Amino acid sequence: MPHSTTTVRTPPTRDGGAGLSHGLKQRHLSMIALGGVIGAGLFVGSGAGIAAAGPSVVVAYALSGLLVMLVMRMLGEMSAAHPSSGSFSAHAERAIGPWAGFTVGWAFWVLLCTAVGLEGIGAAKIVTGWLPGTPEWAWVALFMVVFCVTNLASVRNFGEFEFWFAALKVGAIGLFLVLGALAIAGVLPGTDPPGTAHLTDFLPNGGHGLIVGLLASVFAYGGLETVTIAAAESEDPVRGVASAVRTAMWRIAVFYVGSMAVVVTLVPWDSGELVEKGPYVATLDHLGIPGAGQVMNVVVLAALLSAMNANIYGSSRIAHSLVERGHGPRVLARVSGGVPRPAVLTSCAVGFGCVLLSRWRPDDVFPWLLNMIGAVILVVWIFIAVSQLLLRRRLEREGAGRPVVRMWWFPYLTWLALAGMAAVFVLMAREADTRVQLYSTGAMTAVLAAAGLARQRRRTARTPARP
Repeated sequence: MPHSTTTVRTPPTRDGGAGLSHGLKQRHLSMIALGGVIGAGLFVGSGAGIAAAGPSVVVAYALSGLLVMLVMRMLGEMSAAHPSSGSFSAHAERAIGPWAGFTVGWAFWVLLCTAVGLEGIGAAKIVTGWLPGTPEWAWVALFMVVFCVTNLASVRNFGEFEFWFAALKVGAIGLFLVLGALAIAGVLPGTDPPGTAHLTDFLPNGGHGLIVGLLASVFAYGGLETVTIAAAESEDPVRGVASAVRTAMWRIAVFYVGSMAVVVTLVPWDSGELVEKGPYVATLDHLGIPGAGQVMNVVVLAALLSAMNANIYGSSRIAHSLVERGHGPRVLARVSGGVPRPAVLTSCAVGFGCVLLSRWRPDDVFPWLLNMIGAVILVVWIFIAVSQLLLRRRLEREGAGRPVVRMWWFPYLTWLALAGMAAVFVLMAREADTRVQLYSTGAMTAVLAAAGLARQRRRTARTPARP
């Protein structure tokens, strides 16, 4: 006789967010999830990947996109069960120990603060191209002040900025894909269908070119983690995380893989304009779309400012969560008006400090800083995978019920993702351009891990044993 089963869903719990407001609406989270996957690296940096891999860059983006999709699924499983402004840092602490949360949290904070400065510099270069003679540092300072004030005011302000930035980016990508599809089909006025003329030399630089393209594509996906940080301050964090994770597959497929397929079909892979102008501008110029360069510059500027805003937000929340868990100076945990204002100010100050280093020490300290953060995102992904592996096992042992968001084919795909990350590390060690980044990031991670372990042991020693 058939019997019915009832699925027990684990009730979500919040941690690492005491005092923070919950002012983000579902529409904010939806657009943060959509826009977070579209960074300036996609608009500009992907040109270098195409130059190295040729048409096989589509395979490179598909492989790295599969890895990112698995990471997002794992992170979504943990974040839906335990929404936290500390996101993967809080999950690593619960799964592995305080030293792990300390290590991955502060490494990611350094990455985000440095990225704030880099995005400000990139945005300033675009504006000074329109207004020659104006100082770059002044534009960076202006952007920094605007987004610092925005984030100091309320989390809803951050959400509104990201909503409209994301809408612009998604609209631009959508229009590009429509125009590209029409051109490939030969129905766009003034164009002839290219067929497969540009795809015949699929691996022009052999396996080495594919590896370079793969490494370039892996680091283009940064920014997906923001939605799980923001979810802790939303009206319905579980719904927000679940929706973002479940739509990650088509977002990656359409925005990244689809875009690369359109570009390499329409433009010869060895065209110098792909690197010089960026693949999107080069493609639109190739199609004879008037004013394409300036329009795309506006979109790239929006992508840079969006990333700047999101990274100020993300770095402040990671810092607040870390300090709230006892991993830093208590002043950064202070919250007023639902916003961790000391953490926002500190993150902005460090970001602007990176800008100053790029001007004062461009040949030694600044390149060292860039190398140090070069592979941080891979370190974060490894901690996410290991944390999910341990927490899911713990959940099953405790019989706590089925997670709201569930990792596919556990534990096999988790182990597959870890193997993929290990393979990327090996590939980075083989390439001269990325080897220094790998070793520099490894050194920073080792120092943070040693500091975290020392703090954990001191805290354990001070805690009286239970009778």
